Amino acid sequence: MQQQSAGSPSTTSTPARVLVTGANGHIGLRLLRRLASRAGDGIHACAVVRSQSAAAAVRAAVPAASVEVRIVDYQDVDALARAAEACSHVVHLVGILKQTALTRYADAHESAATSLARAAEKAGVRRIVYLSILGADPDSPNPCLASKGRAERILLERAVPTTVIRLPMVLAPGDPAALALASRARASFVPLVRGGASFEQPIDGDDVTTAILLALSRRDLAGVLLELAGPEALPHRELVRRAASLHGRRPRIFPLPYSLVAVAAALFERVLANPPLTRAMLDVLEHDDRIEPGPACRRLGLVLTPLDDTLRRCAGPEAS
Repeated sequence: MQQQSAGSPSTTSTPARVLVTGANGHIGLRLLRRLASRAGDGIHACAVVRSQSAAAAVRAAVPAASVEVRIVDYQDVDALARAAEACSHVVHLVGILKQTALTRYADAHESAATSLARAAEKAGVRRIVYLSILGADPDSPNPCLASKGRAERILLERAVPTTVIRLPMVLAPGDPAALALASRARASFVPLVRGGASFEQPIDGDDVTTAILLALSRRDLAGVLLELAGPEALPHRELVRRAASLHGRRPRIFPLPYSLVAVAAALFERVLANPPLTRAMLDVLEHDDRIEPGPACRRLGLVLTPLDDTLRRCAGPEAS
């Protein structure tokens, strides 16, 4: 699982101090551990989170001496700028898949991106890397994908050069998507929306952190939007069966009508403050992820982990 940059010295630079927003998420914690492992090379990290509990999660997962942790409101430009002082690069991981009464897409995506861009300009940050989602588009009828697309545009149009990386499902040991897939792989009977017809193109979590580090170091990727995914696209039902085969199983797939699940999601939205599923979330989950990852891999100098290797680590018997 070796990845390396294809960039020449004229196109690469080493970040000295990296600000990571949304640092308590699964990708953020993996990235912080990677950055901590490079502290001997003079690379340091500042983790930005919104709460004491999130800060505690970072401190518990990452060596305390290697990462500074700041609690900051993502709408507070001055506080973000103070956190970004002496940082050469920023990795922006803030985002939500589900909107609730207390957590809105506009705040998590557009407002946070605007605040970060202004803070980065004030602090003299040289580069931003923003993780987005496949399907993001300002004109999308889906409110989540439209919001993410607008956040991309905000960052790409501001003064600090930004690289946007759009991603599909990320699989890494212990992450929610991997745990859900492993559970289905061990089951005898698996209900899936539309019988698992949606196409998935999962990417290994280690490949994601490597892509971020490569994007940080590549000057020629400033102002570039990359669509990155794993090496194989396959229907969700086949992904479940592929993972199940590692356990010697072949689960029966029970199709759930999309219309029925959408009605249930609408009902959840009406009666629950924090619904387990919303219509916008359902639409994103059922979005077909089927792209050619080669162009992004070549731009980054990234070699993707084979899907079977990822499944063994994340959903196989050893992951149980």
